[in-house]
Amino acid sequence: MHVAARLRAGIAGTGFIAAVHAHAVRAAGGQVVAVLGSSPERTAAGVDRLMADRGAASIADLATADDIDVVHICTPNSTHVPMAEAVIAAGKPVICEKPLATSVADAQRLADLARAGGQLASVPFVYRFYASVREARERIARHAGSPLWLLHGTYLQDWLSSAELTNWRVDPELGGPSRAFADIGVHWCDLMEFTTGHRIARLTARLGRAFPQRRAGAGLADVQTEDGAVVMFETDQGALGSLVVSQVTPGRKNRVWFSFDGPDASYSFDQEVPEALWVGTREQNLVVLRGTEEFGTAASTYSRLPAGHPQGYQDAFNAYIADVYDGVAGGVPDGLPTFADGLRAAVLTRAVVESGAAQTWVEVPAHDRT
Repeated sequence: MHVAARLRAGIAGTGFIAAVHAHAVRAAGGQVVAVLGSSPERTAAGVDRLMADRGAASIADLATADDIDVVHICTPNSTHVPMAEAVIAAGKPVICEKPLATSVADAQRLADLARAGGQLASVPFVYRFYASVREARERIARHAGSPLWLLHGTYLQDWLSSAELTNWRVDPELGGPSRAFADIGVHWCDLMEFTTGHRIARLTARLGRAFPQRRAGAGLADVQTEDGAVVMFETDQGALGSLVVSQVTPGRKNRVWFSFDGPDASYSFDQEVPEALWVGTREQNLVVLRGTEEFGTAASTYSRLPAGHPQGYQDAFNAYIADVYDGVAGGVPDGLPTFADGLRAAVLTRAVVESGAAQTWVEVPAHDRT
Protein backbone atom coordinates (compact mmCIF):
# COMPACT_ATOMS: atom_id res chain seq x y z
CA MET A 1 0.00 0.00 0.00
CA HIS A 2 1.29 3.44 -0.91
CA VAL A 3 1.57 6.02 1.82
CA ALA A 4 -0.27 9.04 0.44
CA ALA A 5 -0.46 12.63 1.49
CA ARG A 6 -3.62 13.38 3.43
CA LEU A 7 -6.37 13.46 0.80
CA ARG A 8 -9.01 16.16 1.05
CA ALA A 9 -12.57 15.10 0.23
CA GLY A 10 -15.67 16.87 -0.95
CA ILE A 11 -18.97 15.05 -0.39
CA ALA A 12 -22.16 15.67 -2.37
CA GLY A 13 -25.04 14.45 -0.20
CA THR A 14 -25.95 14.64 3.46
CA GLY A 15 -27.86 11.43 4.20
CA PHE A 16 -27.00 8.06 5.72
CA ILE A 17 -24.53 6.95 3.07
CA ALA A 18 -22.79 10.36 3.04
CA ALA A 19 -22.13 9.92 6.76
CA VAL A 20 -20.69 6.45 6.08
CA HIS A 21 -18.38 7.98 3.46
CA ALA A 22 -17.30 10.77 5.83
CA HIS A 23 -16.40 8.28 8.55
CA ALA A 24 -14.43 6.19 6.06
CA VAL A 25 -12.58 9.25 4.74
CA ARG A 26 -11.29 9.99 8.23
CA ALA A 27 -10.47 6.33 8.88
CA ALA A 28 -8.30 6.43 5.74
CA GLY A 29 -6.45 9.46 7.08
CA GLY A 30 -8.33 11.92 4.89
CA GLN A 31 -10.11 15.18 5.63
CA VAL A 32 -13.73 16.11 4.89
CA VAL A 33 -13.30 19.62 3.53
CA ALA A 34 -16.70 20.46 2.04
CA VAL A 35 -20.27 19.15 1.87
CA LEU A 36 -23.00 19.89 -0.68
CA GLY A 37 -26.67 19.41 0.16
CA SER A 38 -29.82 19.77 -1.94
CA SER A 39 -30.50 23.21 -0.42
CA PRO A 40 -28.56 25.80 1.61
CA GLU A 41 -30.31 24.55 4.73
CA ARG A 42 -29.38 20.92 4.06
CA THR A 43 -25.84 21.96 3.24
CA ALA A 44 -25.51 23.75 6.58
CA ALA A 45 -26.94 20.75 8.43
CA GLY A 46 -24.63 18.44 6.49
CA VAL A 47 -21.56 20.44 7.46
CA ASP A 48 -22.45 19.88 11.11
CA ARG A 49 -23.42 16.24 10.72
CA LEU A 50 -20.42 15.23 8.62
CA MET A 51 -18.06 17.53 10.58
CA ALA A 52 -16.84 19.24 7.42
CA ASP A 53 -14.86 22.47 7.23
CA ARG A 54 -17.38 24.27 5.02
CA GLY A 55 -20.36 24.01 2.75
CA ALA A 56 -20.25 24.00 -1.04
CA ALA A 57 -22.47 26.03 -3.34
CA SER A 58 -22.63 23.53 -6.23
CA ILE A 59 -21.07 20.41 -7.70
CA ALA A 60 -18.84 22.74 -9.73
CA ASP A 61 -17.59 24.17 -6.45
CA LEU A 62 -16.57 20.68 -5.28
CA ALA A 63 -15.14 19.70 -8.66
CA THR A 64 -12.94 22.75 -9.16
CA ALA A 65 -11.95 23.72 -5.60
CA ASP A 66 -8.19 23.81 -5.07
CA ASP A 67 -8.52 22.38 -1.56
CA ILE A 68 -10.40 19.21 -2.66
CA ASP A 69 -8.55 16.17 -4.05
CA VAL A 70 -11.40 13.66 -4.48
CA VAL A 71 -15.19 13.98 -4.75
CA HIS A 72 -17.73 11.55 -3.27
CA ILE A 73 -21.20 11.54 -4.89
CA CYS A 74 -23.85 10.32 -2.42
CA THR A 75 -27.01 11.87 -3.91
CA PRO A 76 -30.22 10.50 -5.51
CA ASN A 77 -29.71 8.31 -8.57
CA SER A 78 -31.02 10.82 -11.10
CA THR A 79 -28.26 13.29 -10.18
CA HIS A 80 -25.29 10.94 -10.58
CA VAL A 81 -24.61 11.50 -14.27
CA PRO A 82 -24.29 15.31 -14.36
CA MET A 83 -22.36 15.33 -11.09
CA ALA A 84 -19.91 12.63 -12.17
CA GLU A 85 -19.45 14.36 -15.55
CA ALA A 86 -18.55 17.60 -13.79
CA VAL A 87 -15.96 15.92 -11.58
CA ILE A 88 -14.41 13.96 -14.45
CA ALA A 89 -14.25 17.11 -16.59
CA ALA A 90 -12.36 18.81 -13.75
CA GLY A 91 -9.82 15.97 -13.75
CA LYS A 92 -10.42 14.81 -10.18
CA PRO A 93 -10.85 11.27 -8.85
CA VAL A 94 -14.50 10.45 -8.15
CA ILE A 95 -16.43 7.95 -6.08
CA CYS A 96 -20.07 7.68 -7.21
CA GLU A 97 -22.67 5.69 -5.35
CA LYS A 98 -24.54 3.02 -7.25
CA PRO A 99 -26.38 2.85 -9.49
CA LEU A 100 -23.79 4.74 -11.51
CA ALA A 101 -26.61 5.75 -13.87
CA THR A 102 -30.23 4.79 -14.48
CA SER A 103 -29.59 3.79 -18.10
CA VAL A 104 -26.92 1.75 -19.86
CA ALA A 105 -26.20 4.59 -22.27
CA ASP A 106 -25.45 7.03 -19.45
CA ALA A 107 -23.36 4.47 -17.55
CA GLN A 108 -21.44 3.74 -20.76
CA ARG A 109 -20.74 7.42 -21.28
CA LEU A 110 -19.45 7.86 -17.72
CA ALA A 111 -17.23 4.78 -17.99
CA ASP A 112 -15.83 6.04 -21.31
CA LEU A 113 -15.21 9.54 -19.92
CA ALA A 114 -13.42 8.16 -16.87
CA ARG A 115 -11.29 5.89 -19.03
CA ALA A 116 -10.39 8.74 -21.39
CA GLY A 117 -9.67 11.11 -18.51
CA GLY A 118 -7.36 8.65 -16.84
CA GLN A 119 -8.42 9.47 -13.29
CA LEU A 120 -9.61 6.90 -10.76
CA ALA A 121 -13.39 6.54 -10.85
CA SER A 122 -14.99 4.04 -8.47
CA VAL A 123 -18.40 2.69 -7.45
CA PRO A 124 -18.81 1.44 -3.85
CA PHE A 125 -19.50 -2.27 -4.21
CA VAL A 126 -18.39 -2.61 -0.63
CA TYR A 127 -19.39 -6.21 0.07
CA ARG A 128 -16.19 -7.17 -1.76
CA PHE A 129 -14.30 -5.78 1.23
CA TYR A 130 -15.44 -8.18 3.93
CA ALA A 131 -12.53 -10.36 4.99
CA SER A 132 -14.76 -13.47 4.85
CA VAL A 133 -15.65 -12.69 1.24
CA ARG A 134 -11.98 -12.41 0.32
CA GLU A 135 -11.41 -15.75 2.04
CA ALA A 136 -14.16 -17.36 -0.04
CA ARG A 137 -12.69 -15.86 -3.21
CA GLU A 138 -9.23 -17.17 -2.41
CA ARG A 139 -10.47 -20.69 -1.58
CA ILE A 140 -12.60 -20.86 -4.74
CA ALA A 141 -9.65 -19.78 -6.90
CA ARG A 142 -7.41 -22.35 -5.22
CA HIS A 143 -9.86 -25.14 -6.08
CA ALA A 144 -10.45 -24.16 -9.70
CA GLY A 145 -10.15 -27.82 -10.67
CA SER A 146 -13.45 -28.44 -8.89
CA PRO A 147 -15.62 -25.85 -10.63
CA LEU A 148 -18.71 -24.32 -9.05
CA TRP A 149 -21.98 -25.39 -10.63
CA LEU A 150 -24.69 -23.76 -8.46
CA LEU A 151 -24.66 -20.10 -7.34
CA HIS A 152 -27.59 -18.95 -5.25
CA GLY A 153 -28.51 -16.42 -2.62
CA THR A 154 -30.69 -13.59 -1.38
CA TYR A 155 -30.57 -9.92 -0.55
CA LEU A 156 -33.45 -9.10 1.80
CA GLN A 157 -34.44 -5.88 3.58
CA ASP A 158 -37.58 -4.69 5.39
CA TRP A 159 -37.29 -0.89 5.34
CA LEU A 160 -40.23 -0.56 2.89
CA SER A 161 -42.41 -3.27 4.45
CA SER A 162 -45.45 -1.03 4.92
CA ALA A 163 -47.58 0.92 2.48
CA GLU A 164 -47.12 3.90 4.80
CA LEU A 165 -43.38 3.89 4.10
CA THR A 166 -41.91 5.52 1.04
CA ASN A 167 -38.69 7.09 -0.25
CA TRP A 168 -37.44 8.97 -3.30
CA ARG A 169 -36.22 5.61 -4.68
CA VAL A 170 -39.85 4.56 -5.23
CA ASP A 171 -40.24 7.31 -7.86
CA PRO A 172 -38.80 6.13 -11.21
CA GLU A 173 -38.04 9.75 -12.15
CA LEU A 174 -35.56 9.92 -9.26
CA GLY A 175 -34.52 6.31 -8.76
CA GLY A 176 -34.80 4.86 -12.25
CA PRO A 177 -36.97 2.14 -13.81
CA SER A 178 -35.80 -0.52 -11.32
CA ARG A 179 -35.77 -0.11 -7.56
CA ALA A 180 -35.12 -3.30 -5.58
CA PHE A 181 -32.83 -4.92 -8.13
CA ALA A 182 -30.98 -1.72 -9.10
CA ASP A 183 -30.62 -0.72 -5.46
CA ILE A 184 -29.57 -3.99 -3.82
CA GLY A 185 -29.74 -6.83 -6.37
CA VAL A 186 -26.77 -5.44 -8.26
CA HIS A 187 -24.74 -5.63 -5.04
CA TRP A 188 -25.36 -9.38 -4.85
CA CYS A 189 -24.55 -9.88 -8.53
CA ASP A 190 -21.31 -7.93 -8.20
CA LEU A 191 -20.43 -9.94 -5.09
CA MET A 192 -21.10 -13.22 -6.90
CA GLU A 193 -19.13 -12.32 -10.03
CA PHE A 194 -16.22 -10.92 -8.00
CA THR A 195 -16.01 -13.89 -5.62
CA THR A 196 -16.48 -16.72 -8.12
CA GLY A 197 -15.04 -15.32 -11.36
CA HIS A 198 -18.28 -16.32 -13.15
CA ARG A 199 -20.23 -13.81 -15.25
CA ILE A 200 -23.98 -13.90 -15.76
CA ALA A 201 -24.55 -14.75 -19.44
CA ARG A 202 -28.34 -15.01 -19.60
CA LEU A 203 -31.19 -14.56 -17.16
CA THR A 204 -34.92 -14.58 -16.65
CA ALA A 205 -36.56 -12.40 -14.03
CA ARG A 206 -39.93 -11.83 -12.42
CA LEU A 207 -40.60 -8.50 -10.70
CA GLY A 208 -43.25 -8.04 -8.02
CA ARG A 209 -44.86 -5.47 -5.76
CA ALA A 210 -46.06 -6.08 -2.22
CA PHE A 211 -48.09 -2.87 -2.32
CA PRO A 212 -49.83 -1.48 -5.41
CA GLN A 213 -49.91 1.94 -3.74
CA ARG A 214 -47.78 3.77 -1.17
CA ARG A 215 -48.19 6.89 0.90
CA ALA A 216 -47.52 10.07 -1.09
CA GLY A 217 -48.11 13.29 0.80
CA ALA A 218 -51.63 13.27 2.19
CA GLY A 219 -52.81 10.50 -0.13
CA LEU A 220 -51.72 7.35 -1.95
CA ALA A 221 -49.90 6.94 -5.25
CA ASP A 222 -49.48 3.95 -7.55
CA VAL A 223 -46.16 2.16 -7.15
CA GLN A 224 -44.28 1.90 -10.46
CA THR A 225 -41.09 0.15 -9.33
CA GLU A 226 -40.61 -3.35 -7.95
CA ASP A 227 -40.55 -4.23 -4.25
CA GLY A 228 -38.73 -7.45 -5.07
CA ALA A 229 -37.47 -9.73 -7.80
CA VAL A 230 -36.67 -13.38 -8.46
CA VAL A 231 -33.87 -13.96 -10.97
CA MET A 232 -32.67 -17.22 -12.49
CA PHE A 233 -29.44 -17.14 -14.47
CA GLU A 234 -26.74 -19.10 -16.26
CA THR A 235 -23.08 -18.11 -16.26
CA ASP A 236 -20.34 -18.05 -18.87
CA GLN A 237 -18.75 -21.04 -17.11
CA GLY A 238 -21.86 -23.20 -17.23
CA ALA A 239 -23.16 -22.71 -13.69
CA LEU A 240 -26.83 -22.28 -12.76
CA GLY A 241 -27.95 -19.60 -10.34
CA SER A 242 -30.82 -17.91 -8.58
CA LEU A 243 -31.30 -14.71 -6.62
CA VAL A 244 -34.22 -13.47 -4.51
CA VAL A 245 -34.28 -9.72 -3.81
CA SER A 246 -36.74 -7.95 -1.53
CA GLN A 247 -37.13 -4.64 0.29
CA VAL A 248 -40.33 -5.88 1.92
CA THR A 249 -39.26 -8.89 4.02
CA PRO A 250 -40.10 -8.12 7.68
CA GLY A 251 -37.28 -8.77 10.09
CA ARG A 252 -34.54 -8.88 7.46
CA LYS A 253 -32.63 -5.64 7.94
CA ASN A 254 -29.84 -6.18 5.42
CA ARG A 255 -29.38 -9.89 4.82
CA VAL A 256 -26.90 -10.43 1.99
CA TRP A 257 -26.46 -14.20 1.81
CA PHE A 258 -24.87 -16.52 -0.72
CA SER A 259 -24.02 -20.16 -1.22
CA PHE A 260 -21.56 -21.00 -3.99
CA ASP A 261 -21.57 -24.75 -4.50
CA GLY A 262 -19.09 -27.06 -6.18
CA PRO A 263 -19.05 -30.87 -6.25
CA ASP A 264 -16.49 -31.04 -3.44
CA ALA A 265 -17.25 -27.98 -1.31
CA SER A 266 -19.74 -25.18 -0.84
CA TYR A 267 -19.06 -21.69 0.51
CA SER A 268 -21.63 -19.61 2.35
CA PHE A 269 -21.57 -16.06 3.74
CA ASP A 270 -24.17 -13.96 5.58
CA GLN A 271 -23.51 -10.21 5.81
CA GLU A 272 -25.51 -10.03 9.06
CA VAL A 273 -23.04 -12.55 10.56
CA PRO A 274 -19.91 -11.29 8.79
CA GLU A 275 -17.19 -12.76 10.98
CA ALA A 276 -17.56 -16.28 9.59
CA LEU A 277 -17.30 -18.12 6.29
CA TRP A 278 -19.11 -21.48 6.25
CA VAL A 279 -17.33 -24.16 4.21
CA GLY A 280 -19.19 -27.42 3.73
CA THR A 281 -17.86 -30.78 2.51
CA ARG A 282 -19.17 -34.33 2.64
CA GLU A 283 -16.84 -35.13 5.54
CA GLN A 284 -17.25 -32.02 7.69
CA ASN A 285 -18.64 -28.51 7.93
CA LEU A 286 -16.12 -25.85 8.83
CA VAL A 287 -16.84 -22.37 10.18
CA VAL A 288 -13.79 -20.26 9.36
CA LEU A 289 -13.64 -17.29 11.74
CA ARG A 290 -12.02 -14.03 10.74
CA GLY A 291 -8.65 -13.48 12.33
CA THR A 292 -7.79 -17.13 12.90
CA GLU A 293 -4.97 -19.10 11.32
CA GLU A 294 -7.44 -20.63 8.85
CA PHE A 295 -7.61 -17.32 7.00
CA GLY A 296 -5.46 -16.94 3.90
CA THR A 297 -3.23 -14.04 2.91
CA ALA A 298 -5.79 -12.17 0.79
CA ALA A 299 -8.39 -12.23 3.55
CA SER A 300 -5.93 -11.27 6.27
CA THR A 301 -5.28 -7.97 4.48
CA TYR A 302 -8.86 -6.99 5.32
CA SER A 303 -8.83 -8.35 8.86
CA ARG A 304 -8.09 -5.13 10.74
CA LEU A 305 -8.98 -6.17 14.31
CA PRO A 306 -8.01 -9.16 16.49
CA ALA A 307 -10.29 -12.20 16.38
CA GLY A 308 -13.31 -11.75 18.62
CA HIS A 309 -13.55 -8.01 17.93
CA PRO A 310 -16.32 -7.95 15.29
CA GLN A 311 -15.89 -6.09 12.03
CA GLY A 312 -19.01 -4.99 10.16
CA TYR A 313 -20.33 -2.82 7.34
CA GLN A 314 -18.53 0.36 8.33
CA ASP A 315 -15.25 -1.56 8.60
CA ALA A 316 -15.77 -2.93 5.08
CA PHE A 317 -16.54 0.57 3.84
CA ASN A 318 -13.45 1.93 5.57
CA ALA A 319 -11.35 -0.73 3.83
CA TYR A 320 -12.91 0.20 0.49
CA ILE A 321 -12.15 3.92 0.86
CA ALA A 322 -8.63 3.11 2.05
CA ASP A 323 -8.10 1.11 -1.16
CA VAL A 324 -9.54 3.91 -3.30
CA TYR A 325 -7.24 6.45 -1.69
CA ASP A 326 -4.34 4.04 -2.14
CA GLY A 327 -5.26 3.90 -5.83
CA VAL A 328 -5.37 7.69 -6.04
CA ALA A 329 -1.84 7.71 -4.59
CA GLY A 330 -0.61 5.36 -7.32
CA GLY A 331 -1.16 1.99 -5.70
CA VAL A 332 -2.88 -0.94 -7.42
CA PRO A 333 -5.24 -2.46 -4.82
CA ASP A 334 -6.75 -5.84 -5.65
CA GLY A 335 -10.39 -5.92 -6.68
CA LEU A 336 -11.14 -2.20 -6.61
CA PRO A 337 -14.56 -1.62 -8.27
CA THR A 338 -14.50 0.99 -11.03
CA PHE A 339 -17.00 2.72 -13.29
CA ALA A 340 -16.73 -0.36 -15.54
CA ASP A 341 -18.33 -2.33 -12.72
CA GLY A 342 -21.00 0.36 -12.42
CA LEU A 343 -21.64 -0.11 -16.15
CA ARG A 344 -21.87 -3.87 -15.61
CA ALA A 345 -24.57 -3.27 -12.99
CA ALA A 346 -26.52 -1.10 -15.44
CA VAL A 347 -26.30 -3.84 -18.10
CA LEU A 348 -27.64 -6.44 -15.65
CA THR A 349 -30.40 -4.10 -14.48
CA ARG A 350 -31.54 -3.50 -18.06
CA ALA A 351 -31.63 -7.26 -18.67
CA VAL A 352 -33.71 -7.83 -15.52
CA VAL A 353 -36.19 -5.08 -16.46
CA GLU A 354 -36.49 -6.37 -20.04
CA SER A 355 -36.94 -9.95 -18.90
CA GLY A 356 -39.53 -8.99 -16.31
CA ALA A 357 -41.54 -7.10 -18.92
CA ALA A 358 -41.31 -9.81 -21.61
CA GLN A 359 -41.48 -12.80 -19.22
CA THR A 360 -38.65 -14.50 -21.10
CA TRP A 361 -34.93 -15.25 -21.04
CA VAL A 362 -32.60 -12.37 -21.98
CA GLU A 363 -29.01 -12.63 -23.13
CA VAL A 364 -26.53 -10.51 -21.13
CA PRO A 365 -23.51 -9.19 -23.05
CA ALA A 366 -20.30 -10.95 -22.05
CA HIS A 367 -18.49 -7.60 -22.16
CA ASP A 368 -19.49 -4.25 -20.71
CA ARG A 369 -19.65 -2.28 -23.94
CA THR A 370 -23.00 -1.96 -25.66
